Amino acid sequence: MFHVVLYQPEIAPNTGNIIRLCANTGSALHLIHPLGFELEDRKLRRAGLDYREWATLREHASLQAFNETVRPPRLWAVSTRGTRSYTGPRYEPGDAFLFGPETRGLPDNVLDAIGNHAVLRVPMTFNSRSLNLSNTVSILIYEAWRQQDFAGSVG
Repeated sequence: MFHVVLYQPEIAPNTGNIIRLCANTGSALHLIHPLGFELEDRKLRRAGLDYREWATLREHASLQAFNETVRPPRLWAVSTRGTRSYTGPRYEPGDAFLFGPETRGLPDNVLDAIGNHAVLRVPMTFNSRSLNLSNTVSILIYEAWRQQDFAGSVG
């Protein structure tokens, strides 16, 4: 239903948790190279448990390759530098959510190319630096899915 796009992820357990999240929400996971770990990493497998077989996971050499292959109707970036709250937009099936690497976030040139109108922020208290990547992905995907009345869910 939605596309989760991790731009150069660095921490295997975060990606493992996101694999599990995607499997349980019907979201596709896209990994933009280079990765900071091997996909066969023990920590990735542990965090993702046995959900990898249930998740749709694709790798892309670059963000441009992702855009050319998947062609999402809309690409939303999520960044602490965003000014638009994630609760504002009306999300649609097929939307893609782009998240940056854990230690540095999305580069300025990527944010500039996407445009300020599509850069979302999750509110935090004053002086907070950032949330954990897998927590942030969860917040966004569940809001987008909630807007679709949790289509495809059980119970």
